[in-house]
Amino acid sequence: MKKSFTVILFVFITACSNIEFVYKENKNLINPLYEKTDLNTSGLDVNFINSYIPMFFGENKEDIFKLLINIEENKIKRSVETNQATSKLRYELRFIYTLILNKENCVTFNKELLSSFSIIPKSSGYNYGTDASLEKKYELAITENLNRFVSIISNVDINSC
Repeated sequence: MKKSFTVILFVFITACSNIEFVYKENKNLINPLYEKTDLNTSGLDVNFINSYIPMFFGENKEDIFKLLINIEENKIKRSVETNQATSKLRYELRFIYTLILNKENCVTFNKELLSSFSIIPKSSGYNYGTDASLEKKYELAITENLNRFVSIISNVDINSC
């Protein structure tokens, strides 16, 4: 019994010896702009972005960078019925990020990221289900876009012009 347990334990340990962990290096886990950035948003007024910005960038304590986020929206009618009612809408949210290094007053990073989603309106008037779904999709598009920006910026040298 002891011998078989020892053999199984030995096989298990040798089989797991070459496992590499995904988060082996911490460089992708750290947001280089966290608590160092003054943020300004412009363009489309989306309520959700103002509540998510503190989660991604924290409170500005060091004032090293200035990040300008311009949001543009484009609605595309994907399907139109015979009575000209829209049966499928595609929303494209274009986020234009401009990162400025305050010390040298120069642009260190400029990137445009696109997020999109589709929605099928249920009525031409007020529909709580459609409106709630639209708000949730805006929220998901914004968080996804901010996550992509943070992952891109963590792999770029932003301390020089």
